[in-house]
Amino acid sequence: MRKVLSLLVLFALFMVLGACGGATEPKEKVDEAEKDSVAKKHKIGILAPAVTHGWVAAVAYHAEARAKELADEIDYQVQTSTNAEEMTSQLDDLMTWGAESIVAFPQWEGMEVPIQTALDAGIEVVNFDIEIDAEGVYRVSGDNEDMGIQGANYIVDKIGKEGNVVVLEVPSSGSVSELRKKGFVETMEKIAPDMNLLTYATKFTREDGLKDFADILTSNDKIDAVFSMDDETSIGVLQAISEAGRTDIQVVTGGGGMQEYFQMMPENEDIWIQSALYSPAMVKDAVDVAFKLLNDEEAEEVTVIPTTVVDRDNHEEFLDDKSPY
Repeated sequence: MRKVLSLLVLFALFMVLGACGGATEPKEKVDEAEKDSVAKKHKIGILAPAVTHGWVAAVAYHAEARAKELADEIDYQVQTSTNAEEMTSQLDDLMTWGAESIVAFPQWEGMEVPIQTALDAGIEVVNFDIEIDAEGVYRVSGDNEDMGIQGANYIVDKIGKEGNVVVLEVPSSGSVSELRKKGFVETMEKIAPDMNLLTYATKFTREDGLKDFADILTSNDKIDAVFSMDDETSIGVLQAISEAGRTDIQVVTGGGGMQEYFQMMPENEDIWIQSALYSPAMVKDAVDVAFKLLNDEEAEEVTVIPTTVVDRDNHEEFLDDKSPY
């Protein structure tokens, strides 16, 4: 009987120890699952220009905001640069870090080769805004050419089919300026072939808009409208007009969707102030395309965000006190 009891006790102990030993197995499995979960996080790099004006600052802001929203599923790095050489170096750093996809805003010429190198290495690249010659690159942008088309239609609607129109191009911005100018000039040739177009180079800053347009006003006695491609530039243009006391200019266009510029629209009844909405928030779509590609989901090779015209008649619909731009 004692032997039987002893055997029963030993058997019970064996079962208890077995149960205790088995309890560690699920924990190990959980730890392994957690490691796998971390390991499966995709790496997305974001390359943006350093702040040159508010629109560019808002691009980096919105890109990082979207990356933060995806932080449970991705690791990300945001790098900003002041020229093509620095962006190329940062691209190399992201490749070394192990980026599987890169969202790039290559605002300068000379980024074709480094981006092609990344693509050839198997990295998905989604360009924001800028169109460059690289095989396999995806792109998300506003409709730059349509911004020019809308600008031409707007000016003709306000001043008629004849007059002097200053075209402010920005050669340093690459395809952005090229496409906006193309849309404007080609449309103007169709709908108002007698319009006199005066082309000058400037930059996407209010300081350059002020300085350059002050010189333009000095050399041109009669200007009916200004095709400016950017809200910041346009603010400088409007300041130059005000300081010169000129009353001949009836229209100033813009582009970008700047809140300060929107608020100026109803303040000046003598000038139609227009903006072709080109929101920096659309960079979130570029981050989403990068994320889709890493998850083997389908994505459009080119995503174009439609143009919306804003002026004093509808500007209140676009006011947003939370906007960083």
